Amino acid sequence: MVSKDTENNTLSTNEFTNKDNKIKSRVKKNKNLFKISELFSLIIITMIVSLTLGYFLGQRMNGTTKLSDEMKKFINDYNEIKENYYEDINDKEILKKALESVVNSLGDPYSTVIDNSLSNSINTELKGQYSGFGIQIANTKDNRILIVSIIDDSPALEAGLKAGDIILKMDGESVEGKTTDEFTKLVKGSNKQTIILTLLRDNKEIDIAVTRKIVTLKSVSSKIFEQDGKKVGYIYISIFAANTDSQFKKELIDLEKKGINSLIIDVRDNTGGHLTSVENIISMFLDKKHVIYQIESKGKTTKTYSKNNDSKKYKVVMLVNENSASASEMLTAAMKEEYNSEVVGMKTFGKGTVQEVGNTSNTNLNYKITTKKWLTPKGNWINKKGIEPTIKVELSKEYIKNPSEETDNQLKTAIETAIK
Repeated sequence: MVSKDTENNTLSTNEFTNKDNKIKSRVKKNKNLFKISELFSLIIITMIVSLTLGYFLGQRMNGTTKLSDEMKKFINDYNEIKENYYEDINDKEILKKALESVVNSLGDPYSTVIDNSLSNSINTELKGQYSGFGIQIANTKDNRILIVSIIDDSPALEAGLKAGDIILKMDGESVEGKTTDEFTKLVKGSNKQTIILTLLRDNKEIDIAVTRKIVTLKSVSSKIFEQDGKKVGYIYISIFAANTDSQFKKELIDLEKKGINSLIIDVRDNTGGHLTSVENIISMFLDKKHVIYQIESKGKTTKTYSKNNDSKKYKVVMLVNENSASASEMLTAAMKEEYNSEVVGMKTFGKGTVQEVGNTSNTNLNYKITTKKWLTPKGNWINKKGIEPTIKVELSKEYIKNPSEETDNQLKTAIETAIK
């Protein structure tokens, strides 16, 4: 779930992620949901693992590296197999498979090997911005490239691309029959800043020039509800990307300037993101006396305190559901335990561990492994337990049949709670 950002994160374009998008239509008309499979239950960083099995295999022990007896036996066994096998052995390939087995045998649902395209997707999602067109695409049944949606304020929107367009060619070269991943690689591999896309629209072929620019993924949206003479601010967070905290701060300042009396923070269906981002958001509400979370690793526990000098005074209500996980739970727990916020909705997912994404230097294997536990400010571990709402509200059948702001009974309860 949670881990610190590093300055040497390697991020790459992932605007061409093949989505299985479940359309969500809560009160957020302009919210963009950028979910990334089960990884959205995590807050993730990129780390480099310097010690791999590959470093030791075939090397003589010189006394400077400490290995367990079991590892020494493994290396001896491997070298014996390699020496006696009748053909040459590819160390790199064997080691990659061995490391895959190590990761997959840990017995932890959040520790796994990940492929390059998913790794790139994760990195882009959590970075919150990338250089590209600002489109989301998918393969049609006949394996064509379909533009599923256009990101707001993007080069694609400026150029006039539309959802529903079929991409036939890129700079005159056909892309029909290619997968979204193959198309992504073609775009990334182009040395041109402006690319000509040949599109099929309304059964006609048209050429549109699109210039790659920095595209910001919007993860925060806001509005104001006025009821009983009071203004209730509302902020929705879809994911905790590296730039979510700055987006949140901008929206919060704008709401406060408009004179809100209370605030609802909606993290329903938000499955995680960057620790630094959620840490900064929590710090906007609590002063330095408050613990905002704790980290436990190998029996040692450290407390992290808020960075702010002052605490907010107005009421804050958290809105959660069964898919609120990881960083969302960290925010919810801090606001519940330290800010005395009401929590409306359903019990959260229960993700209380920290994963780190890594790449082995020798085999170029991408993986994520659990490295730590995170605890609430009061030292509670919510893993597999979740956070119980103070006001339990199940989504109504009416909302499930016809999702809208008017039928969102969880939101209505949160508003009523906020104005009390």
